[in-house]
Amino acid sequence: MTTDPAQFAPLAVLIPFLGAALNFIIVHRNRLQRGVTVGAMVLTLILNAFMLANVWNQGPQVVHLGDWAAPYGIVMVVDQLSALMLVVSVVVSLAVLIYAVSEGVASGDDEGPISIFYPTFLLLVAGVSHAFLAGDLFNLYVGFEILLTASYVLLTMGGTAQRIRAGVTYVVVSVISSILFLISLGMIYGATGTVNMADLSVKLADLPQGTQMQLHLMLLIAFGVKAAIFPLSFWLPDSYPTASAPVTAVFAGLLTKVGVYSIIRTETLLFPGTQINDLLMWVALLTMVVGILGALAQIDIKRMLSFTLISHIGYMIFGIALGTQAALAAVVYYIAHHIVIQTSLFLIAGLIERRGGSTNVDRLAGMLKISPLLGVLYMIPALNLGGIPPFSGFLGKVGLLEAGVEAGTWLSYLLVGVSVFVSLLTLMALIRVWNRVFLRNVDDAEYPDPVLRATTAEGRRPRTSRAVAGESGSRFSGRSPVVLLPGTMVGATTALVAVGVALTVFAGPLFDLADNASENLINPDRYVNAVLAPVGPGGVSEEGR
Repeated sequence: MTTDPAQFAPLAVLIPFLGAALNFIIVHRNRLQRGVTVGAMVLTLILNAFMLANVWNQGPQVVHLGDWAAPYGIVMVVDQLSALMLVVSVVVSLAVLIYAVSEGVASGDDEGPISIFYPTFLLLVAGVSHAFLAGDLFNLYVGFEILLTASYVLLTMGGTAQRIRAGVTYVVVSVISSILFLISLGMIYGATGTVNMADLSVKLADLPQGTQMQLHLMLLIAFGVKAAIFPLSFWLPDSYPTASAPVTAVFAGLLTKVGVYSIIRTETLLFPGTQINDLLMWVALLTMVVGILGALAQIDIKRMLSFTLISHIGYMIFGIALGTQAALAAVVYYIAHHIVIQTSLFLIAGLIERRGGSTNVDRLAGMLKISPLLGVLYMIPALNLGGIPPFSGFLGKVGLLEAGVEAGTWLSYLLVGVSVFVSLLTLMALIRVWNRVFLRNVDDAEYPDPVLRATTAEGRRPRTSRAVAGESGSRFSGRSPVVLLPGTMVGATTALVAVGVALTVFAGPLFDLADNASENLINPDRYVNAVLAPVGPGGVSEEGR
């Protein structure tokens, strides 16, 4: 019996879809919905881990849905890059889900009316998975639309005026990006007669240079909006921070990376070469600099993290622009690192808001005395994102810097210098939050939050009917505004921080995987041959056996 991983690829999308459908049927039964959602996520994670283990040292594996041969049928492609993205995306999604469930229970919403969250969350995961596995541009577009539709609902959930305003901006920008992608797709089909990416890799090269450049730039702009690269990132800082902490965390970790993933496929498979490498270098430089300058100007932790998110997309674009095997290996590793670390920091920001009453640094202080564990949880991913050795952020950046030096051009040297400078500014922005939120005394805060005042005044055994596991105390009478941190929320965040540390501990095997992935990326013939090979039993290409 074959264990070809490609055969199981459709289940990575189908399991979350079926979970979402079942959740719609059992609407308003939140406990049952939670069980279905967590179960679907765990099954998907096991499946994705199995596929990753099977393609670790192999070339692309392909399944043709309905046994229709490419380029006429729908194909799903599993290689090291897509399999790693699937595993990392489901790991962070599962942590966010557990965090969100615990937050809802602790807030008294155990049987609340907003039961749309669980099916929508599963649809988001299904859309992300579909985008990573798509072997043609149309199904990549479908994956984007599934995850964006789910994200519209999640972003505006709660219906506050601020969230609705942010949601409108997000919807308008996303629709414009999707329309541009769809127009590009139509023009590509009109010029080549296909939307299969392997087939396009062959046929696009036969088009006139001017036509190639036009199609190339249109796709890059469409994906650039989704990846939030400069100057197409203006929408992100106003959209993400308004949502609830779990929603913001999963958006920050995943949505922009789907755009980066699409850019990688565009630059290595559809339009390989050096046509616009210098343009991408400048885009990377401006994305880094503008993003980090925006972060330094913020007094809200979520907005600061949103700008650092934009800034570090620039590192990924830098590696893609270099286009060498070493650079792409560093990009693959850095994407996995950034998904985990950025999600962790947003979850921690949610814990800070719950414990201290705000994410505004002018209203926070003394948090290290109130919750030492929270201080440790913040410091570890902060140092990681800032590139302090020996963490994964340092390792990924060193890989990019080495690739930049090997390129040997004045522009690559400039990007190397800017990358180091931006990394120092990132550390500065994150440590400034640490100093003001965790180290200084409450009396030194400009506008202390009432929750923070109450916490400080009442010590570590606040009188609150909301006390739950995770900190000292159980249940006390009174109406203090102090809210303790639920143990499951802290546990989910701690587990994700531990995953970030594991990226450092297991950096050797992960870099080997990333190197295998980059080798396949710079040799697109492997992808093309696997997809266009004759279809064998079970719809799996003979080339992939």
